[in-house]
Amino acid sequence: MLELLTATFTDLQIGLLSFGVLLVLIAFRIPLAAAMFAVGLLGTYLVAGNMRMMDSQLKTFAYGTLTNYSLSIIPLFLLMSEFAMRGGMSSALFKAAEACLGHKKGGLAMAAIGASAGFGAVCGSSLATASSMGRVALPELHRAGYSGALSTGALAAGGTLGILIPPSVVLVVYAILAEENIEKLFTAAFVPGILAMLGYMLTVAIYTRMVPGSAGSIERLPYKDRFRALIPVWPVIVIFTLVIGGIYTGAFSPTAAAAVGVAGTALVAWFKRALTWEAVRDSLLSTAQTSAMIFFIILAAGVFNSFLSSAQVPQTLAAYFFEAQVSPWTILIGMLLLYLVLGTVMDSLAMIFLTVPIFIPIITQLDFGIPPAEVGIWFGILVLMSAEIGLITPPVGMNLFVINAMSKGVGIGQTYRGALPFVLSDIIRITVLVAFPSITMFMVRLFFS
Repeated sequence: MLELLTATFTDLQIGLLSFGVLLVLIAFRIPLAAAMFAVGLLGTYLVAGNMRMMDSQLKTFAYGTLTNYSLSIIPLFLLMSEFAMRGGMSSALFKAAEACLGHKKGGLAMAAIGASAGFGAVCGSSLATASSMGRVALPELHRAGYSGALSTGALAAGGTLGILIPPSVVLVVYAILAEENIEKLFTAAFVPGILAMLGYMLTVAIYTRMVPGSAGSIERLPYKDRFRALIPVWPVIVIFTLVIGGIYTGAFSPTAAAAVGVAGTALVAWFKRALTWEAVRDSLLSTAQTSAMIFFIILAAGVFNSFLSSAQVPQTLAAYFFEAQVSPWTILIGMLLLYLVLGTVMDSLAMIFLTVPIFIPIITQLDFGIPPAEVGIWFGILVLMSAEIGLITPPVGMNLFVINAMSKGVGIGQTYRGALPFVLSDIIRITVLVAFPSITMFMVRLFFS
């Protein structure tokens, strides 16, 4: 059977067919890492024609991949997320935002989005941001008379800010796959992250005016009570300043900054008596499990991408697009549209692992009117935002399921409808950032020029 395949198809055709095989395996619920690992090894055998290259990969690939120093930042950010959740930071952020915005039309939903952005700045995980803010904000939104669609849609969308506003675990993964500078990617993500938060708030304001009765109201608090509500937020501000400020100014490397963040969130949780030995054990165990999953996917992606490289898939596609003289903008838009389609059936990490090693050799050879060194960073932010849309796009938007499961009495259909205006906001934002790359690259040029 294997001999028939190698006799019938060229190496390039085998490489292209592997994508179909991989998607079929994923459709049958085979774990992504296992599917990529199996297809990569089998493909390597078919291309090489013997077991020697496959044996060499099995012997050396794991050590060569997983000893990458940059990977150490992933478990640190995940642990920081665990301690931040246990330290009650999400509750303090929501109460502060509620005090300032809650009395406005749709203000409580805006407060949940603003608090999600603040929590994302010390978390780096979308699902953690969505689940943590959901526990805090959903009861308040329901008590204030907000509709199930608006409350769950706003919280699901707000959760996506956890991977867009730095620090971001997904952005670290992209940096490793694309061999880009993590500090520059974090810097580039800051402005798009703020635009995402403001865009979601504007969406809430428009939604509440177009759909009467979708939002209730709470009493306006005196200014002294608003200032009092801001006091518990200072640990978040300090940690964010140390972590992100340290990276931007060069005081810390990203890994050292992540370690500082872990120490800071641990201290906050300890002072609030939430960091018991049992909590530490559970946090370490959860971090180890998630890190192992991500590391296995990275290893499997390395095996799969090595096979694709041996089959000349990235090189051939890059040469084809370059010689065909297709407009760079057409290629870019086609890639982003593919992300929107994949986002309906695949999670963000799966999309990034599957596509980035193929797209990067193509996109970095195209001329978008910006310096070639900036193209990979700009594209990374666009990829991240496309992955973000996948988290709130039916039918497989993970944030939608997380929030809906926490909201009793709200059907999944309502949550889908509530998320659609925020998806439209995302598409508008991506369109603007595609048309004007300087918006994304502004801070990178400011800090690194």
